[in-house]
Amino acid sequence: MSELLMAKFFSELDESLIRFIAEQKVFFIATAPAQGRINLSPKGMDTFRCLDSKTVCYLDLTGSGNETSAHLVENGRMTVMFCSFNEKPLILRLYGQGQVIRPRDAHWEKYFSHFTPIPGQRQIVVLNIESVQTSCGYAVPLMEFKEERQTLKKSAERKRPEDLQKYWQEKNVKSIDGLPTGLIDI
Repeated sequence: MSELLMAKFFSELDESLIRFIAEQKVFFIATAPAQGRINLSPKGMDTFRCLDSKTVCYLDLTGSGNETSAHLVENGRMTVMFCSFNEKPLILRLYGQGQVIRPRDAHWEKYFSHFTPIPGQRQIVVLNIESVQTSCGYAVPLMEFKEERQTLKKSAERKRPEDLQKYWQEKNVKSIDGLPTGLIDI
């Protein structure tokens, strides 16, 4: 088998992988509880940051659920995946332990200072990298980026802070499997 087709593992990100991450418009988050559904969520909107070679984070926005938070509260396991949709194929996976930082937490400002505020922001998810894997991505289709979708941002802009809190209370405090997310201090 060609060496190009084999996965390669690293203990941390190097400069070329950090540049690759910065060029991507979409990334995927995977988490799973000890028992229950595996969650895989696409993310975008310039919300991902590499803090150093072993630490990354993303600004998490209001959504219809909050599975990632519930799973991280339970066991911390998380995988982040990036894949190239342009002419140079590559798949990059970051494995490690994740944690959720909320606006009420002492470390909020430390992490939030890396982001531009976005309507509907609810928490920051931090991944402490344990291993990094690259693979070929030869079967990933070539696609062109058109533009960021504005639907989520516009929806959050129409809501008052108390409306967002009510939505979170109704939709984001428990996972599909009933695990607590910790989003609202209750």
